[in-house]
Amino acid sequence: MEQTTKIALITGGSRGLGKNAAMHIAKKGIDVIITYRSKKDEAEEVVAEIERTGQKAAALQLDTSMIRSFEAFSQQLTALLKEKWGSEHFDFLVNNAGINAPSPFGKTTEEDFDHLVNVHFKGVYFLTQTLLPVIADGGRIINFSSGLARFSTPGYAAYASMKGAIEVFTRYLAKELGPRKIAANVIAPGIIETDFTSEAFSNPGMKERVSQITALGRPGMPDDIGGITAFLCTEDARWINAQRIEASGGMNL
Repeated sequence: MEQTTKIALITGGSRGLGKNAAMHIAKKGIDVIITYRSKKDEAEEVVAEIERTGQKAAALQLDTSMIRSFEAFSQQLTALLKEKWGSEHFDFLVNNAGINAPSPFGKTTEEDFDHLVNVHFKGVYFLTQTLLPVIADGGRIINFSSGLARFSTPGYAAYASMKGAIEVFTRYLAKELGPRKIAANVIAPGIIETDFTSEAFSNPGMKERVSQITALGRPGMPDDIGGITAFLCTEDARWINAQRIEASGGMNL
């Protein structure tokens, strides 16, 4: 029987924005595979939560900074798709996994820089390349950038540079994958209150300062981003391609 249910793969889907996106995507009637780096128990909880909505779900371990592991991951993914879905392909790749590692430009070491590159750009580039044969024609690729690629906040020169690279990369993906009818877009959140940013928000007055420089008067929440990610996986978003969608509530306006 032909596989009709769409399937999304979300890297870093066990917490934060990735988890929220997974739940919103499942609500659209799409099955979900998430990856986690080390916390298998958290990933399994997300899988169980998705399955309670009536959708199928699964979790696979992946460290997106370990480029040499991608071929083995692709083989694991292919086996999972055949076993659980009877399919050879998935439809939506959401490159969400990331780390928060701010450091002033003058103090950023080569090691710091390389780690950011591996997670936020090199890993995204080569994981997407590795998974191209497994992504269905007519599918979607959703990459994550940041509002920091538009405005500047001290301490994020390296991180924001990687996100700028992701935005250029995504436009090229859209162009080169157009013959396969695969659309590629970028979501660029402003600062969002998650465990990813808990250290920043622990600073006195941080929430108030973010609220003051955001047109809508508050920091973002995961639900502000998850719905956008899910929308880009729907048929209603079929003509959106090669776009940078900033979702920052009008930050720094």
